[in-house]
Amino acid sequence: MVAILPQIVYYYRMSKVLIAMSGGVDSSVTAYLCKSAGYECAGCTMKLYDGDYDTATYGKTCCALSDVEDARSVAFKLGMKYHVLNFKDSFRECVMDPFVKSYLRGETPNPCINCNRYLKFDRLLSKARILGYDMIATGHYARIKESAGKYHLYKALDSTKDQSYVLYNLTQEQLSHVRFPLGELSKNEVREIALNHDFINARKHDSQDICFVPDGDYAGMIERYTGEKAKPGVFIDNSGNYIADNKGVIHYTIGQRRGLGVPAESRLYVQSLDPATNTVVLGSDEDLYKKKVLVRDIHLIAGEDVLLKYISEHKILSCAAKIRYRHREQPCSVEFRNDKSALITFDEPQRAITPGQSAVLYDGDEVLGGGIIVGAVD
Repeated sequence: MVAILPQIVYYYRMSKVLIAMSGGVDSSVTAYLCKSAGYECAGCTMKLYDGDYDTATYGKTCCALSDVEDARSVAFKLGMKYHVLNFKDSFRECVMDPFVKSYLRGETPNPCINCNRYLKFDRLLSKARILGYDMIATGHYARIKESAGKYHLYKALDSTKDQSYVLYNLTQEQLSHVRFPLGELSKNEVREIALNHDFINARKHDSQDICFVPDGDYAGMIERYTGEKAKPGVFIDNSGNYIADNKGVIHYTIGQRRGLGVPAESRLYVQSLDPATNTVVLGSDEDLYKKKVLVRDIHLIAGEDVLLKYISEHKILSCAAKIRYRHREQPCSVEFRNDKSALITFDEPQRAITPGQSAVLYDGDEVLGGGIIVGAVD
């Protein structure tokens, strides 16, 4: 543990840190490392929504009532101030509303990306500055490095916990005021620190489910949120032939096999969704593989000027890309377009390219940026 602290001291150049504390072990150890480095720290938990879910019931979600108390307990043990900040309106506007609208468009979004983009590293960072803090620290497993006046985002050293995929929207300004102390540590090392300091959440399981859908029933959440039941439709094959009725497009995602309720001689997988007609196309696993994907809302961490240069000079970027959080990045080429979209062409076909997910670009361990998947291109 002694060997870690000099690096943390070097890592932080400002004096006051606001630590985002979810109540989990990662953010608690983040708070400990910042405090141990000798800086003035306070902890905070963002109140994001009205659901008072209990982790004893759901087990794998964050932001439950008990999480606030766990975060408060660790902050108290470390002698830190602790705040609960109300971001419910912003969370509804920036995360829940887009999540629901995306599903209704036949997409499968990743709400953690919007939460990081608009809440943790925008609203929270602004609030930290108002409260007099120079920067924020979170328990994300990722690394930030500065070189020649530019900030770069890298994967965590612990590849099994790397969270760089959900951070690709960070800007140069945000990176200069954000720190990830866990980026150099393994999960086992983090738990050992928590156990050695008797944190209440040292053995707590990691959150896995979407915080506002703790039971994993996305369709049910959308129906409750909109007050409308999903309209049923039909399953068809790639030739347009009727197969069976479906429950509505919000119940399905690209590549899905289980839960279709369709008897067939061979396995069928969701190929595409048409919310306008409530039609779901089914086909074989082989049909899911595509090489080209169109991506919108491209963001490059190096800055807008770099993106505009690629567009104006018609440059093709050779790199690798991940098309979902648990996907391993694959070699590809990226052609940037004037509307800040991009065409990604993989060296080899990729399975189940899903609209609404993010395609994140990598150069080795460095995150270059990314965008939202529009869909596969034939």
